[in-house]
Amino acid sequence: MSEPTVETDLVVIGAGPTGLFAAYYAGFRGHRVAVVDSLPELGGQITAMYPEKAILDVAGFPSVKGRDLVAGLVEQANTARPDYLLDRTASTLATDDDGVTVGLDDGTQVRAGAVVITAGIGKFSPRPLPAGEEWVGRGLEFFVPSFAPYAGKDVVIVGGGDSAFDWALHLEPIAATVTLVHRRDAFRAHERTVQQVRQTSVEILTKAQVSAVRGNGVVESVEITGPDGVHERPCQAVVAALGFVADLGPLQEWGIAVEKRHVVVGPSMQTNLPRVFAAGDITEYDGKVRLIAVGFGEAATAVNNATVAMDPSAKVFPGHSSEGS
Repeated sequence: MSEPTVETDLVVIGAGPTGLFAAYYAGFRGHRVAVVDSLPELGGQITAMYPEKAILDVAGFPSVKGRDLVAGLVEQANTARPDYLLDRTASTLATDDDGVTVGLDDGTQVRAGAVVITAGIGKFSPRPLPAGEEWVGRGLEFFVPSFAPYAGKDVVIVGGGDSAFDWALHLEPIAATVTLVHRRDAFRAHERTVQQVRQTSVEILTKAQVSAVRGNGVVESVEITGPDGVHERPCQAVVAALGFVADLGPLQEWGIAVEKRHVVVGPSMQTNLPRVFAAGDITEYDGKVRLIAVGFGEAATAVNNATVAMDPSAKVFPGHSSEGS
C-alpha cells in the first residue's frame, strides 16, 4: 500500500499562535495550507499548559485568556480552510527545485511549494513525578486545561515555577484546599505571583517532596516528606508542575542551521534551505525577542516571502488584509 499524500501550497509545522496566524495569512495570499502538529489539539503550549492564564503581551488586548486567544486564532485560521494534521510529528523534510516534501511519523507525505516552521520550543514532554507515575490520568495531571474538575477538591501542586504558582492562584478560589509542595525554599516563579499566592489560603510547603501517592483506583492521598518528617495528606488531585523537556527532535537532522536550539533565519525569515522558512519562538537572529506579538509579524513576513519563493512573479507585500478582496 502506498503512503498517503497530502498536496498543498504551503505547509505550516506547528499549530501554536504563530502557526495559526501563518495559516490565516496563507489563505489571505490565496494558498492552500496544511498545518502539522505533534499535539492532538490546536493552540500549542497555550492549550496544553495554560489555557486559563491571562496573556498580557498581545497588541489590542490588555488581558486575554489563553483559551480565548486560541479560539480567536482558530476562527481566523479557519477562513483559509486548512488541512489540520494533528497528533502527528514531522519526521523528514526534503527540498527540490519544485517544492518540499514533509514526511510525518504516520507515513503521510505532505507535498508543498514551501514550508514555514512555527514549532515554538519544539516537541515538549512534562517532567515526571517519580512517586506518581502510575497515577497519571487517575488524579495526577501535568497541566490544568480546565479549572472546573478541581472544584471542591483537595489539590496538591508540586513545583516552584510560574505554572505551579499560576495554577495555585487560579485553583484556590474553587478548590476545597490547595497545597503547594516544593523541594527548595526558593522559587523560580515571578516574585509578584509568589506574593499573590502567599496572600491566599494556599499552604506552601518548602524543602519537601511528594514521596508517595495512594488511593484505590484514583488518587486519595499523598505522602509528603519534609523537614518535620513524613506525613500523609488527603487529596483527590495532584498537579505535577515540574516543567518540561523540550526537544527539536527530527528537525535537527534536516540540515537546517541551528544555534542554541533555535533555527537561524535571515530578514525574510528564510532558513539556510531553499523554500524553508521559520517564525515565532523557534527562530534566532540578532535582536530576537520571544513574544507572541513578535511571532505574528514574523509569520506574515515568512508567508509573504514564501509566496515569492513559490512564484517569483508575485509581490512580497500584497497590500493590507483590511482592504478586502
